[in-house]
Amino acid sequence: MHWYAIHSKPRQEERALENLERQGFQAWLPMLTVEKVRRGKLAKVVEPMFSRYLFIRLDTEQTNWSPIRSTLGVSKLVSFGNRPAVIDDELILALQQLPAREPERLFQPGQTVKFVSGPLRGLEGIYEQADGELRAMVLVDLLSKHHRITTDMQDLMPVTI
Repeated sequence: MHWYAIHSKPRQEERALENLERQGFQAWLPMLTVEKVRRGKLAKVVEPMFSRYLFIRLDTEQTNWSPIRSTLGVSKLVSFGNRPAVIDDELILALQQLPAREPERLFQPGQTVKFVSGPLRGLEGIYEQADGELRAMVLVDLLSKHHRITTDMQDLMPVTI
């Protein structure tokens, strides 16, 4: 038996997992907890570790693969050419044994952020730290001088390079 990757439809990883398990397949969806701003509040959200991917363990000799493609939530079995891509058992085992940890923070100290709303919209700054549950302290360069600004977390967005 080997592990294979399933590509799910957008935001339907859990639906695919449920339907595969209901059909008797051994499937696994790694999850992690992250911080996000939801409806103006900082919330801990559990979401898939790999967006749109989950794993399934199959016996290639005896398993009927055809139901997988038509399972609700499943887009396709990840393949190279007409061969399904085998996932190394050690990788799956290592992922399954990852220790529980603190939620991944929305912003990290020293991270470049951009104001997406409010009077400073469009400006970039350096995230310093959280200031309470819903506010952040950001260093902004205004008039050739660094200013520490306290703002709502929902006004900020990480700048990706």
